[in-house]
Amino acid sequence: MGERRNNIEGNAGGDEKELSPKPMTTLSLHYFADESEKLAFSISIIENIEEEYGLYVWPCSVILAEYVWQQRLRFSGASVVELGAGTSLPGLVAAKVGADVTLTDNATRPEVLDNMSRVCDLNKLKCNVLGLTWGIWDASIFSLNPKIILGADVFYEASAFDDLFATVTFLLQSSPGSVFITTYHNRSGHHLIEFLMVKWGLKCMKLLDGFSFMPSYKVSGLSGNIQLAELALDRKSAEETLSSSVT
Repeated sequence: MGERRNNIEGNAGGDEKELSPKPMTTLSLHYFADESEKLAFSISIIENIEEEYGLYVWPCSVILAEYVWQQRLRFSGASVVELGAGTSLPGLVAAKVGADVTLTDNATRPEVLDNMSRVCDLNKLKCNVLGLTWGIWDASIFSLNPKIILGADVFYEASAFDDLFATVTFLLQSSPGSVFITTYHNRSGHHLIEFLMVKWGLKCMKLLDGFSFMPSYKVSGLSGNIQLAELALDRKSAEETLSSSVT
């Protein structure tokens, strides 16, 4: 069983008022289980295919969510922040397996933040929903001390990469021993990512083909050259770089 999408516009089953669907709103179901299926659950995601990319579940999100599930013992009890969460599938899986999760997205996108809250309620999960704009040093970012930072397809617009790395570096600095786990399409911006890793004093701890750990029944419908990377501070240069940027 993989993913199922239902159009919930005009839902006649009594959930219409609860979900308040907009035109072209769909409800996708994402299933997670171990080999024996003794441990299993599903996450429901409200998507709007007429809106911008923040309200759609992209392949990178599906792959990162599966990785969280497979690493569930690592996430249980951990403080987790998802950056650019959008429909928030990886963060919701982390919450389901016992993490203390804060879901964040651009503070200027209230429709995305509202949808995140609705999806949390729909799945009966308690997550903190926070507006956090990359590269902006307001009160919200200083309240976060994550052990694990998640980001699915956050390397999308090259113009935002530097601000993203600034935010990631600050969060890693605020919580020693923390890690940033991201899934991304290996697009033409790959060399820019490598350059900014060096600039911001980060190092790659793990690099995987995003499809290498996916169950075969979940691969159908996913495409692209997707990689998963775990990044951490290279402490020799990170403090100096971050200090000079913030000041």
